[in-house]
Amino acid sequence: MTVRRGWKVVRAASIVLVLAAIVVALQSTRDAGTFNPTRFFAYFTIQSNLIGVAAFAWLLGRGDRPRSRALELLRGAAAVYLTVTFFVVILLLSDVDVSLELVWVDVVLHKIFPIIVVADWLLDPPGVRLTPRDIPYWLVYPVVWAILTVIRGAIDGWYPYPFLDPANGGYGQVALTIVAITVGFVVVSVVIMALGNAGAGNRATASLAERRA
Repeated sequence: MTVRRGWKVVRAASIVLVLAAIVVALQSTRDAGTFNPTRFFAYFTIQSNLIGVAAFAWLLGRGDRPRSRALELLRGAAAVYLTVTFFVVILLLSDVDVSLELVWVDVVLHKIFPIIVVADWLLDPPGVRLTPRDIPYWLVYPVVWAILTVIRGAIDGWYPYPFLDPANGGYGQVALTIVAITVGFVVVSVVIMALGNAGAGNRATASLAERRA
């Protein structure tokens, strides 16, 4: 089995594992009588994992055909969002209930899949060169998500994460937290873009050397 084919298996297995983890988490809340679809799917963790699943599914669907810029941007977005998810859970949510009671589900969604998605980006870098102009595309979703989450919380009193709840320091503290996390998204986006471009450049150089050999 070639490395390329082996990584396709990893992508397919990751899709199955993540979807299974989400379904199990959903069923767990149903069994506890606490399931609310508008809340369950409002978690950034769930949404970012589903974005990663969509990117992998699109990759598998494309096969060995050339990949579009849109696909590469989606892959990059998934890498950015899941990297932020990974670090936010460690730094801000280590002792917070985020409705993932089962340890293996928590580990899959917060740690294993984020690592796999970033590894995928590094081992199979984008086929197009990305520029700083692409970063705003990656920022739109998390910024809109944060704003809508705060608005929703003001209406029904529910917040998926305590750092977005104005009860913990007021709206000024929430605004500062959103700004800080947005800065984090920018930094992560710059790093992910740079790593992708570096990998793409190395692959192009190796391909040219093979043709000349």
